[in-house]
Amino acid sequence: MTSLPPLHESERDAPPELVVLLDEDGTPTGTAEKATVHTTDTPLHLAFSCYVVNEAGAVLVTRRALGKKTWPGVWTNSFCGHPAPGEGMIDAIHRRSPQEIGTTVADVRVALPDFRYRAVDASGVVENEICPVHVAHLVGELDLDPDEVAEFAWLPAADLADAVEKAPFAFSPWMVMQLPQLREIGAV
Repeated sequence: MTSLPPLHESERDAPPELVVLLDEDGTPTGTAEKATVHTTDTPLHLAFSCYVVNEAGAVLVTRRALGKKTWPGVWTNSFCGHPAPGEGMIDAIHRRSPQEIGTTVADVRVALPDFRYRAVDASGVVENEICPVHVAHLVGELDLDPDEVAEFAWLPAADLADAVEKAPFAFSPWMVMQLPQLREIGAV
């Protein structure tokens, strides 16, 4: 029988990641552990999406790792996450970018401040989020976390919009909803 290696001290002592629960008006009502919140009855909670664009206007898209609990293997925006209780949205984006794509971002700006969605994946797990959408620029080279991202591509925004329109099933539902709105306001 193979045993798992012992947890590193920092893993043992790390507090669980919390998400901010919201009422229907978007008012915080409490917190829940991220590891337990995404179920078939996911409560409304706070999140963010970030689209990284380069100088040429291409958008960084990532394919979710196959081990992800929700929408494994689908293509999506550059990275997503959840602000911690009391953490500002921009601070959360700066914290999350190195964790997921291995580098920092700059010039972060909110593009869709009121974006909200609910979606159910093939396994029945629900995403239910108030999820402001941001656009940023990459600083440094990508160093993707394989537990988060299987692969990536840089696509011209018009080509990405065309792909999402022609094959929405290959993309995350939030991206399918966000991208036309981002294109309409000229954010990507």
